[in-house]
Amino acid sequence: MPPPRGARPMNREDLKKNPISKDLIKKLLSYLTGKHKVLLGVVFVCIVVTSVTSVLGNMFIRNLIDDYIQPLLIDGSKDFSGLARWVRTVAILFGFGVLANLFQGQIMVLISNNVLRNVRDDMFIHMQKLPISYFDTHAHGDVMSHYTNDVDTLRQMISQSFPQMISSAITIVATLAGMIYTSWHLTIVVLAGTFAMIILMGKIGGKSATYFVKQQASLGDVNGYIEEMVNGQKVVKVFTYEERAKKAFDKKNEELCSNATSANIFANILMPIMGNIGNVLYVLVAFIGGFLAIECGLDDVITLGVIGSFLQLTKAFVMPVSQVSQQMNAIIMAMAGAGRIFKLMDEKPEEDDGYVTLVHCKKEGDSLTEVPEEEALSFKRAHGGKESDGTTSYVWAWKHPHQDGTLTYAEVKGDVRLFDVDFSYDGKKQVLYDISLYAKPGQKIAFVGATGAGKTTITNLINRFYDIADGKIRYDDININKIKKADLRHSLGIVLQDTNLFTGSVMENIRYGNLKATDEECIEAAKLANAHDFISKLPQGYDTVLTSNGAELSQGQRQLIAIARAAVADPPVMILDEATSSIDTRTEAIVQRGMDALMENRTVFVIAHRLSTVQNSKAIMVLENGHIIERGDHQSLIAEKGKYYQLYTGAFELE
Repeated sequence: MPPPRGARPMNREDLKKNPISKDLIKKLLSYLTGKHKVLLGVVFVCIVVTSVTSVLGNMFIRNLIDDYIQPLLIDGSKDFSGLARWVRTVAILFGFGVLANLFQGQIMVLISNNVLRNVRDDMFIHMQKLPISYFDTHAHGDVMSHYTNDVDTLRQMISQSFPQMISSAITIVATLAGMIYTSWHLTIVVLAGTFAMIILMGKIGGKSATYFVKQQASLGDVNGYIEEMVNGQKVVKVFTYEERAKKAFDKKNEELCSNATSANIFANILMPIMGNIGNVLYVLVAFIGGFLAIECGLDDVITLGVIGSFLQLTKAFVMPVSQVSQQMNAIIMAMAGAGRIFKLMDEKPEEDDGYVTLVHCKKEGDSLTEVPEEEALSFKRAHGGKESDGTTSYVWAWKHPHQDGTLTYAEVKGDVRLFDVDFSYDGKKQVLYDISLYAKPGQKIAFVGATGAGKTTITNLINRFYDIADGKIRYDDININKIKKADLRHSLGIVLQDTNLFTGSVMENIRYGNLKATDEECIEAAKLANAHDFISKLPQGYDTVLTSNGAELSQGQRQLIAIARAAVADPPVMILDEATSSIDTRTEAIVQRGMDALMENRTVFVIAHRLSTVQNSKAIMVLENGHIIERGDHQSLIAEKGKYYQLYTGAFELE
């Protein structure tokens, strides 16, 4: 059996690492700059305009006071034309700044949504390429957290924190230049205070960063647990597990609360500290400026206008430094989320080095000629679902390219053979030992044995959900490692014990097995699976919309739809993993007739606890602890009076 799910995406060692790495920044920038270079350039220009206009506006205060307000007060002049011109100039300047800021915000909304769309697209596409083993070892709720919480933190950073950081950096540089131009004496005072702010910001921000990373990991853990509890709510109630579930959730939720509280405590004390240091600097600039002007005889250099202008510049300088400290927390949290996103996207995709493909061929005598799929489908539909009219046949075939450039075609027969197969899920504990068996075309092979004996594992190896450690599996005398996985799986139909129905109509759920199937073919598949009668009685028949994994249907009805889905796929090989386990005995007899029709002329692998469903199998494999301990048909195994005989007579029950 696969290892249990629930592996955390971020371990304790990961949490000790700096969430802002060069590699992570490079990946984020690739999304930002990939298709948005021009727009980012416009945003940069808008930020520069906003910052420069703000600084120039503050610097104009010096001219207003020294060149206009003071002379007016001293001379008592009533001519306000010069003052009006300066006010008008400043108003126009600030108007440009407001428009640039507004334009920048609109563009960043567009960029951030496009970037997040691309991230989600790439993440989902990559997720489809991941092996089954990834989903067997990661809680589904935690995977979902990547698409919700982690992406949301990224959205906030791109739309708010990123432009704010750029704006703050430009404002700091522009303001510093303005301060030096206005008074280098007072600039030294501000820089000394800023140095203290940066030291404090580094110490407190570092503490906050650690807990923000832990918060994202804890959030994924909580989501994973909630998802498991929601899916297993019936089991929780049946076994009155509510109190234990609540205690387990409380523990995880408490860890999340603790990490979030610690992160936000450090984050929230940072801004008041920065703000108060800024206020102290404001007072110092006023005091030292006045002292230098009055006591040190620098009144010709440090005028009242200079002090007034510098006080505004000090505020303009300290504010973005404080904003940087505030935005750093959002950036760190976003980087933690981005780290989890890119960790998923860096997961090694399912390897596929196969080159043999599945194609449609026209069969004339012993020769095969590849034809378009549409031609084969048209022929089949024109002849009532049959692939041959007696003279012409259309079949599936393996297209096998060779190193010398030649191509050979071999008709798909459904001949599956395993030779000395060993397997382990984790490389440590071996699950299968020396498994050898063959299934000739049209044969029904059954696997029986206790839970954990290795029955499902064998079928997982046939469709290459996992690759074998040793041995060989051949399909129509082709090593399955040479067959492209998509083509291999396209030739295999599978009905699982746990059905998965998707939100959509009954017809759409059946067509999931073959997206090119017509409504008539879906209905025929439903009739074959004996699902047509109950579907016809649904409120809208085949157009009835199913939700929540078909919660409005009984377990048996859901299973019948799953069987119809496999039937419409019309594959040469079928795998039935406890396909009728959720159906009552009376319904099973009805379904079994449909299953027999479905299995006709196909190679079938059946896993079953109910031995009544495997009695007509060509061969029955009895597994125990990863070994085939008995094999043969029903009669021969009964005659042996071994484990199968004990199972059949009830002397030993399957667990």
